[in-house]
Amino acid sequence: MNTAKQTKETLKALFASQRFAVLATQDEGQPYASLMAFAATDDLRRLIFATERETRKYTNLVGNPRAAALIDDRSNQGSDTTQAIAVTALGETRESDKDQYLGIFLKKHPHLETFVKSPSCTLLAMQVSTYFVVKGLQDTRELRP
Repeated sequence: MNTAKQTKETLKALFASQRFAVLATQDEGQPYASLMAFAATDDLRRLIFATERETRKYTNLVGNPRAAALIDDRSNQGSDTTQAIAVTALGETRESDKDQYLGIFLKKHPHLETFVKSPSCTLLAMQVSTYFVVKGLQDTRELRP
């Protein structure tokens, strides 16, 4: 069985290798999913996303900050059923002080600097309460950072 330390190492390796996550928000009980560039803090307590304020996801999060993010390493091959790792992060996502997380986000996504620094863009920080880590079909772990 994997320890919490091994699970954290798995998460850090996955987050380093993947550039995008699917962020799920909701409005009046209706789910909404968005493909997002993301970065994680070193302690894994927060996932950082950039978005324009005039988007559905932003409006949804203002109304209800509870969200989920899916990050995976699937390759669209049959071996994914035994080898792929998928992580679901649950937490509350709120607009953050841009200066606090800008360096973390731009270190991973330097090509998005103009977008992120535009006045209409904001950085969102998901305070992760739980990670559900699934490898293949049956290896499931839970981590509370």
